[in-house]
Amino acid sequence: MSASRSIFFGITAVCLAAVGAALVAQYQFNMQPCPWCVLQRVIFLTIALAALLGGLLVGLRPARLSNVFFSAQVGVLATCGMAAALWQHFVAAATASCNLTFAERVISTLGLDERWPEVFSAYASCKDAAVNLLGVPFEFWSLTLFAAITMVALQLLVKAARGGV
Repeated sequence: MSASRSIFFGITAVCLAAVGAALVAQYQFNMQPCPWCVLQRVIFLTIALAALLGGLLVGLRPARLSNVFFSAQVGVLATCGMAAALWQHFVAAATASCNLTFAERVISTLGLDERWPEVFSAYASCKDAAVNLLGVPFEFWSLTLFAAITMVALQLLVKAARGGV
């Protein structure tokens, strides 16, 4: 298995574990999500899908093009995740209501909250969802993971751009 393929599959596993951890926090520790939390779940799952496709298709010809495409996709999505985590911390957590925010509109438009409410329904306001885990705001854990994924995606992108697969 190529290194790029392993990295893509690793990103997939990390993103699925992040959503799993969020669900454990919600259902075992009663840490109810706000719309921005749910949006980050959607982003993690979208990254997982892009990385899974990247891992499965990395050997296709032209391999360099597929590596560039999926690395860029993962990087852009992870950057969006960083923006969502930062917005949640610095803007949304200071407001009493998350109603009609970008995050809520995305979730509603996609219909995820109706199809899979156990995973994609927001049950708390942004202010109420502002909790710490081991002394660190929950969204900063997400931010750190998104940043790490972005850095790995950039490394894959540079490698692919230089002709490595």
